[in-house]
Amino acid sequence: MSIPFEVKRNFQVSKEEAYASLLDLASAKQWMQGLVGIERMDEGPIREGSQWRETRKMFGKEASEYFEVVELKEPDKIVLRCDGTKGTTGKGEFIFTYLLTSSGDQTEVTLLGEIRGLTGLSKLFGKLMAGVFKKACAKDLDSLRDYLEKNKVASS
Repeated sequence: MSIPFEVKRNFQVSKEEAYASLLDLASAKQWMQGLVGIERMDEGPIREGSQWRETRKMFGKEASEYFEVVELKEPDKIVLRCDGTKGTTGKGEFIFTYLLTSSGDQTEVTLLGEIRGLTGLSKLFGKLMAGVFKKACAKDLDSLRDYLEKNKVASS
């Protein structure tokens, strides 16, 4: 059983800018709330198969999760997988699919999230977890949008 959630946000930047920013791990510290650090497990440009460990401060403690790029279709789609068994979560698999559509200089970013592989009590609380993940993802997209739009104005 998987638990889906969805977040949509409009960005006042081009689809190409939005796409590139979602993969720009180096600038994540500028906008991602609670980010302690990102450690790449490979080198070079982000591509399918690229992996990293993302550490954030959550509820007063550091939590790390491992991400892998599953699919890239520039500039329309990014699919990331988080293996919860390797990180602080300790269970589950989290899939984050970003779909980008544009109209002029505006881009709609749709994040389709999916939580898989929960068992026992975690399965029971899974729907609550989905709400927490959805809220966190919405905050991240809001922060990224604000960062990009602010920098666009500053560079104009």
